[in-house]
Order: sequence, then C-alpha cells, then structure tokens
Amino acid sequence: QVQLVESGGGLVQSGGSLRLSCTFSGSDFGLYVMNWYRQAPGEQRELITTITTSGTTNYADSVKGRFTISRDNAKNTVYLQMNSLKPEDTAVYYCHGGFGRWHYWGQGTQVTVSS
Repeated sequence: QVQLVESGGGLVQSGGSLRLSCTFSGSDFGLYVMNWYRQAPGEQRELITTITTSGTTNYADSVKGRFTISRDNAKNTVYLQMNSLKPEDTAVYYCHGGFGRWHYWGQGTQVTVSS
C-alpha cells in the first residue's frame, strides 16, 4: 500500500521561503507522476505543479517563477521549493501521485504566510 507523507509546512512572513517534502512509501516511485495541490479556506483544491517520470515540470500561473518542483527517485521523495511567498499562498498543500489507475494523496501540510 502506497502512502504519501508531507512535511515542511509552517508559518512564514511574506517574501519568505519554505520547502515542502513528500515521501513516498512503496515501490515504483519512479513510475508515478507527482503533483502538488493546494486548498485555501473556502476554495476548491487546485493543481499548482506537476513533475513527470522524466522530470518535465509544469506550473500554474499563480506560482510560476516562484515555486520549483523536483524529485529524487533514489529517496522516493518529491519537493516543493516555495520562494517569494505571498499571503495568498496560504493553504493546505497536498502531495499526489498518479500511475495509471492508481492515485494516492498525502494528508496535507499547512502553509501560512503572514503579511
């Protein structure tokens, strides 16, 4: 059974940085497309970035140029480096992995950006 565990959230001032990690427990991490979503209070969960099995990345316009997704297949971990954080980045951030019909979610980690 695959489990995803996020870490690295917290409280940061506007303009600051955080790095989130998502550790994948299970086999075949390298086969999974990995994504980061976020959900702000009262809002729908939104996809903010994706990294494919070959390392190709995509970003939502709201985070492009500020956030960077990366993966370390040797450590079964995907990262989200978040720079120049803004109060509107405040949300619960979720890691998601997908391979064919298999999809898994982490429990989420809170990121709060104060102005």
